Amino acid sequence: MRRAAVSVPSNIVEGCARESQADYLRFLNIAFGSIRELHYQLSLTKRLGFLLNQDLSLIEPKVIETEKVLNGLIRSLRNK
Repeated sequence: MRRAAVSVPSNIVEGCARESQADYLRFLNIAFGSIRELHYQLSLTKRLGFLLNQDLSLIEPKVIETEKVLNGLIRSLRNK
């Protein structure tokens, strides 16, 4: 979960440093994959009983919001 969580901003930053918009978009897609992976891992930890509902209720909305914002950015860049 840490690896996936760190991968999201790391890929966004790496994409920003690239010369082309196509490269930036590729790294944003990788970051989106990582946030989806994190979302799945959160639900899995809940089902396996490793995470309490109260802890999940603090984390999950932030993950969902990040997914929405990142997806919106990706769609916006694709439509240019």
